Amino acid sequence: MAAEARDRFCVAEERSGHCAVVDGHCLYVWGGYVSIEENEVYLPNDELWVYEIDTALWTMHLMEGELPTSMSGSCGACINGSLYIFGGFDDKGYSNRLYYVNLRTKNGTYRWKKITNFKGQPPTPRDKLSCWVYKDRLIYFGGYGCRKHNELSDCFDVHDAFWEGQIYWGWHNDVHVFDTNTQTWFQPTIRGGEPPQPRAAHTCAVLGNKGYIFGGRVLQSRMNDLHCLNLDTWTWSGSIHTNGEKPKDRSWHTLTSVGDDKLFLFGGLSSDNVPLSDGWIHSTTTNGWRQLTHLPKSRPRLWHTACLGKEGEVMVFGGSKDDLHFMDTGHCSDLLIFQTEPYSLLRLCLDCIGKNATFLKTQISWLPPRLLQQVLKKITFWAAVKYRQEKRAETERQDQISVT
Repeated sequence: MAAEARDRFCVAEERSGHCAVVDGHCLYVWGGYVSIEENEVYLPNDELWVYEIDTALWTMHLMEGELPTSMSGSCGACINGSLYIFGGFDDKGYSNRLYYVNLRTKNGTYRWKKITNFKGQPPTPRDKLSCWVYKDRLIYFGGYGCRKHNELSDCFDVHDAFWEGQIYWGWHNDVHVFDTNTQTWFQPTIRGGEPPQPRAAHTCAVLGNKGYIFGGRVLQSRMNDLHCLNLDTWTWSGSIHTNGEKPKDRSWHTLTSVGDDKLFLFGGLSSDNVPLSDGWIHSTTTNGWRQLTHLPKSRPRLWHTACLGKEGEVMVFGGSKDDLHFMDTGHCSDLLIFQTEPYSLLRLCLDCIGKNATFLKTQISWLPPRLLQQVLKKITFWAAVKYRQEKRAETERQDQISVT
């Protein structure tokens, strides 16, 4: 049963450590946490926030079924219209449970289902891991979590230990696969190459049959290394030596495929504990990084999500603008949209009409029905954008008044 947001121009609640995916014309957001009076509060597990890309409108839907616990640091991915959630951290510790929900429901009801009748062995409990989607498979790498003494192996870098019960906490660099068609977990046999160092809070993306990993954290170090796993042969590339300048070390950033040979890197937390707002494009054709110079410097993000829209735009939602280790108060609710390739002529025309609807209102009704429908969505889109810009400006003005 859908519960519409109170304000048609509202936004999803601020959060970090959440999951987000794009399917069709919508961005879906679930989970994460916020800080209230220095306490970490996990957001409701029965709320799914949906952003309609064409109109820029948010709605909140109540969910049913076998609900996951409220968590942060879970790994979300979308296959054939279903959102899968694996792992995460809650008040009781780390999770290795797997859930899914059909996003293409016809009756407006979103119902979670816990996958229990699987074959094989799932990964050990963990959070802040990453996932590649390839051939209807969820391919998980790394993360931070706990293991028992008899589960220790070369793919686990111990950080701390609780000797009673012999429980160890640390970072992983193992690869686990869940086949959504056969409901089977398995660990592929890695056939060669040097694997990345165990890590968490890294990021990953798929180009063709290759899964890329960049950066992340282990112990007190953050990294800026780039690795690639061939998802057909299960062969690691080793650390890829790129040409020219490259991004600095970081964790809690995002990496998004934006073409046949390009990856878009955004934000994160640097080795100096500085929230980052820089963006980079990596070309696998030239094997080089290029820093983007037109991004706003005042909108840093870490532990956010980034999803590719239907016209090549990268949609960054939520996250924090502060160092979560020391301040943890700057959780965000705004949606940053980065255009990574030129828009079509139709898109440019629709945007122009939507921005100038007041001046063109007498002519808009002359448009053919199909085009008129697209124009009306664009009018709504730009009205929502203007409303939120005005609200944000007013909030910033009030904050300035409070400071002075």
